[in-house]
Amino acid sequence: MAKIGSLEVSAQGFGAMGLSNVYGHAEDADSVRTIHRAIELGITLFDTATGYGDGHNERLLGSAIAGKRDRVVLASKFTHRRGGTDAIVSAREAVEASLQRLNVDHIDLYYLHRIDPLVPIEQSVGELGRLRDEGKIGAVGVSEADADQIRRAHAETPLAALQSEYSLWTRDVEAEILPTVRELGIGFVAYSPLGRGFLAGALPTEADDRRNIHPRFQQDAVAANARRRRIIEDVAERLYATPAQVSLAWVLSKGVVPIPGTRHIAHLEDNVAAGEIALDAETIAELEAAFPQGETVGDRYPPEQMKLVPRQPAFA
Repeated sequence: MAKIGSLEVSAQGFGAMGLSNVYGHAEDADSVRTIHRAIELGITLFDTATGYGDGHNERLLGSAIAGKRDRVVLASKFTHRRGGTDAIVSAREAVEASLQRLNVDHIDLYYLHRIDPLVPIEQSVGELGRLRDEGKIGAVGVSEADADQIRRAHAETPLAALQSEYSLWTRDVEAEILPTVRELGIGFVAYSPLGRGFLAGALPTEADDRRNIHPRFQQDAVAANARRRRIIEDVAERLYATPAQVSLAWVLSKGVVPIPGTRHIAHLEDNVAAGEIALDAETIAELEAAFPQGETVGDRYPPEQMKLVPRQPAFA
């Protein structure tokens, strides 16, 4: 088990984004079965957001956990902008809509998903703090914030969690973000801990897979990054494990809570088994040498999306 603020959660959670046709077609019935299997396997933390499938993801997750709410730590996220418009959504409006879509009266952890340049972070988390005091949410988090933004937000309303991308091929947070949250006692939740499947050996196979527009999934980047991934595969062979398990075991070794997602029960079971793998210091060093911070080929997101995530400094 792990702690995020005062919340006790499973050592790894479940990221539900991919259940809303982000990485190709997903069938709701299959997704619900996968969520139910995750609960059976002891996963308690389930992560969604208002922007995943324009509300579809929250509705799907809400229907899947009906009758199982007492076994779930429910997390969601919001942004101040409605897709394709300049309309500003307040934290209160977002929480009320999430509660309705999820069909619950309380959300355990609620994040500001992306920081809006026109809305001071203190205003955003301050309103979330009031919603926490009213009992509509249990804890406040922010996602993709830099160290200064984290400190400002935490000074306004104590944060339980910071969620950012973290994996062997995305180690930017190690320079400032992880030291900051550890200093302040804020939990760290790692999304895309398998590099959107790349570290497990997966590539897009469907035309509507969003990864097709990501710089890291372009042909030259895939070829360059695959040479680094070979080290993960070598370690997996030695440990009689899969590359996904080795990649997740590395993230777990950092004392954070990864939230890998999948539509497939077999992949889910593979991910959960990563918790049984303890990497020694030599193996961790071998993996990190193959993936030096800042040297993965290609940006994390396409250019417009990169504007919404903070650039992190390199290691000193």
